[in-house]
Amino acid sequence: MTDTTAAPVTAPVSPAATARLLAEAARAVDAPDLVLAVSRNGVRTVHTGGSAEPGPVPRELMAYELGSASKPYAGLLLARLVAQGRVRYEDRAADLLAPGFPVHPAVRRITLRHLLTHTSGLPGLPADFYPQAVPRWSTDPYGGYPADRVVRAFLRARPRHRPGTRWHYSNFAVSVLGHTLAAATGTPWEVLLHQQVLAPLGLDATRVRPGPDGADAVGHRRDGTPVPALDTGGFTAAGAVRATPLDLLTFLEAHTEGAAGSPTDSSLAAALTEVTRPVLRRGLRHAHTHTLTWFQHPTPYGPVLFHAGATLGQQAFLGFRPGTGLAVAATATRRVHRADTFVATAYGLLTETR
Repeated sequence: MTDTTAAPVTAPVSPAATARLLAEAARAVDAPDLVLAVSRNGVRTVHTGGSAEPGPVPRELMAYELGSASKPYAGLLLARLVAQGRVRYEDRAADLLAPGFPVHPAVRRITLRHLLTHTSGLPGLPADFYPQAVPRWSTDPYGGYPADRVVRAFLRARPRHRPGTRWHYSNFAVSVLGHTLAAATGTPWEVLLHQQVLAPLGLDATRVRPGPDGADAVGHRRDGTPVPALDTGGFTAAGAVRATPLDLLTFLEAHTEGAAGSPTDSSLAAALTEVTRPVLRRGLRHAHTHTLTWFQHPTPYGPVLFHAGATLGQQAFLGFRPGTGLAVAATATRRVHRADTFVATAYGLLTETR
């Protein structure tokens, strides 16, 4: 599948104009801490604010929980391992994770590509996840479900649909991908992600565990009360990444052509290109386009790629326009709700900005 949408030539936007745009956008979001950050061909503009009093660490230097916006990191990792020849997209997960173990025929057909693109037929979360999670849904729903339990749930699963036939968003599937890649390489997920993605891109303020005291942003419920740091249990690959807004921009800049500091490693460069290619369409009239790991929408300025995420008390948005040098990163420390404006505001910066 190819995308032939061409971005029209537009006049450059000054940093001062971008700063005014971010300040105006920030007024639409109510959160204790808010960061809106834009990069245009490596020139960055960052706006910070929020209803809480600023702490000793500047908001743009705190690490925020990305939740599901962690998945593009998992996607880039898989793409790089494929580019290195260490795994293939069509490798069957069960064969790598537990060779010879008897599984349902549909599980046997699930590939690494299926897991990453939400086409595996697996549910959003394992069926036995909810009994242990519901009693602590607002405090720690994932921490009691460790990695070995995720793997066991996958090996005994009965997929709802034949792999590759339907799209269904699944934290379960991407978590299984993480454990499968760890098994295939003999390297723990956290180490593998650091070696293959974080260190090569210079993401020194990105991690999958809480940092030192004061280094991490504190999430809040809708009523403003703080919530504990997220423990993702065995679902690390699907939602455990924490990063500063500045590191988020670095990650996004690596995906845009012409940004300063583009990777010279051939496998990383190939992976960054691969994750921007449209690979499937879904929905009414196939209106929704996806790459390996990003949602893709058309705009008057060319296609935009993005992913949002939320945890118990934080939200994040990552997006960029391939080939234009535009990237948008946004973070907030309030739990998402139905009338929330955070994602729409960040998305508007990406799609309505020249």
